[in-house]
Amino acid sequence: MAVYLDHAATTPMLPEAIAAYADALSVVGNPASIHSQGQASKRMLEEAREQIAATLGCDPIEVVLTSGGTEAVNLALKGLWWSRNRDAARPVILAPGGEHHATLDTLEWLEQHEGAEIGWLPLDGNGLLHPDVVASALETYGDRVALVTLLWANNEVGTIQPVTEISALAAEHGVPVHVDAVAAYGYLETDFGAVRAASGSTGAAGLVAMSVSAHKVGGPVGVGALVLSRSAKVEPLLHGGGQQRQVRSGTQDVAGAVSFAVAARHAAAHREAEAVRLAALRDRLIDGILSTVPAAQLSGAPGDGRLPGNVHVAIAGCEGDSLLFLLDMAGVSVSTGSACQAGIPEPSHVLRAMGRSEIEARGALRVTLGHTTTDEDVDALLAALPAAYEQASRAGFADRTTTLGH
Repeated sequence: MAVYLDHAATTPMLPEAIAAYADALSVVGNPASIHSQGQASKRMLEEAREQIAATLGCDPIEVVLTSGGTEAVNLALKGLWWSRNRDAARPVILAPGGEHHATLDTLEWLEQHEGAEIGWLPLDGNGLLHPDVVASALETYGDRVALVTLLWANNEVGTIQPVTEISALAAEHGVPVHVDAVAAYGYLETDFGAVRAASGSTGAAGLVAMSVSAHKVGGPVGVGALVLSRSAKVEPLLHGGGQQRQVRSGTQDVAGAVSFAVAARHAAAHREAEAVRLAALRDRLIDGILSTVPAAQLSGAPGDGRLPGNVHVAIAGCEGDSLLFLLDMAGVSVSTGSACQAGIPEPSHVLRAMGRSEIEARGALRVTLGHTTTDEDVDALLAALPAAYEQASRAGFADRTTTLGH
């Protein structure tokens, strides 16, 4: 049986979430309909919304259900940017390097099609965004800043960002903040209301939007949410029936919301104990990798500064993709965390943003733990890795150019 150690990509659905999904699928009724069956569906939907909101530290009305984290990010970034540029020219979006592609590609689209200007914020060698960097950028760009966006925790190297401090700085300048909490949700305390209160976020300034996804906490794929403050102003991406505060039109996925709520409640109830368990497995895995593969270098913040289930190493002298395939052949599923376009290995953009060389960034290996991970899974990876590394290092780096006609 294969060992699954790629929980950051998606984590297995919880049995109770599957059961709730199946049960809810048998219920007929559009929650926007006014007849009794429609209203029964609406009750299920709103009860699920309340339960999800309770795990996010927000009001139920602030939970805008989406098709996943990518849509939530798009709605936040485009919606806030459009809204902020309605009455004044505020073209600048402040964003760190090393963000998820849901953010990077959205920013590129806004830049190319809408005239946005991206103020890239440098990360340190551990992938941390220092508040003084944000403070300096806010001062430099002044009233031209539309919004700030950042990951709560980096999905690739696991570094946790100082969200409260950065939100406070933005609030002082009257700038809204979006936080991508997809990787952090279920593993860290992602309390929207607590951060708003602690950072002095009021009205439409400071933390106003936060993206999450169900399939990272044991729920179904294709369901997510944007937590959107009551006072936040966004232009919608979708137009139609005006559902969900007219922010996100479309018939809502009742079964998906119900299953999401079950997974969210489970993650919240077990979060603290699970974080301790996963951190212990993580640290044992890190120690094991660094001792058996001397060429490996840990990426991201150490100790409590990283997600409890995240292990990311850059291994000199070999291609991360080679390691991935060799480990897969040995029955262990991991990730490189890097982009691969048309079969051509590309260096990790996160490691490049952290100041690593292209060669270092091409040897990336990401191992992420979750609710099904056991000690035996860690043992299996540690047993398989030395041989995989030896074979991958003999292969060296893939030639990224082709010569036709020879």
